[in-house]
Amino acid sequence: MTVSVCDSRSAVGKVSFIRNMLMMVKKVAVILVGTLFVVACGQKSSPSSPSSTEVGASSSASSAGSPTSGTVGPQSKSHVGFGLNGIVSGFLTGKVFLTGGGSYDRATNFVHSAGGFNCLEAVMQGPLSTSINPNDPGPCLAGQGVRWDTAALVPSTTFKCTGAAGETLKPAVTSDHTVVLQADFYRAGDGNDESFTGKIILSDGDIAPDFPGVNLWVEKVGCGAAVVNFSR
Repeated sequence: MTVSVCDSRSAVGKVSFIRNMLMMVKKVAVILVGTLFVVACGQKSSPSSPSSTEVGASSSASSAGSPTSGTVGPQSKSHVGFGLNGIVSGFLTGKVFLTGGGSYDRATNFVHSAGGFNCLEAVMQGPLSTSINPNDPGPCLAGQGVRWDTAALVPSTTFKCTGAAGETLKPAVTSDHTVVLQADFYRAGDGNDESFTGKIILSDGDIAPDFPGVNLWVEKVGCGAAVVNFSR
């Protein structure tokens, strides 16, 4: 039997084509796996700016597995809802963005609230500078922070906006228009084990006579003018 040169070349070409196709399939498979891995990791990354914080996702995560104070019961006349969105600063270091909302009832000591949280600048003093999570040590650095939720409703506290020795120590009392919260703050990868815990004050009016216009405070970070709403 005689095999022409053209037939031989055609067979070699077919083998080469099949090999190339197999190599291409392998490359596509590797790219797909890599893409899935990046997407999965990206879901755990912390927001790089306030606009990238997803409040809804944070709130649902908090509702599913984070501690709250009090017992959920029928809404009473003292039940107050609130929302917030703002940035605080004023102490030597740090700037923090908060957003979110929730509700509380002073009569039953019930509170449930959560939202987005991000350290826009590193906080090197106060509660946000010292992690209570042994698996996630260190201060809250710029770009870190994912969410916050509530540990307790606080009847009252005292605070400063700058921490300066000459600044007057001011009182804040939980009421229908102001709320003091003990909050837990989480970074990416923390799950339900918070990195930090500290107090928050928010109000629909001024909270500091010596700093007109401020209505939001984070412990040892400072004060800020925020969009805050209360409703009953």
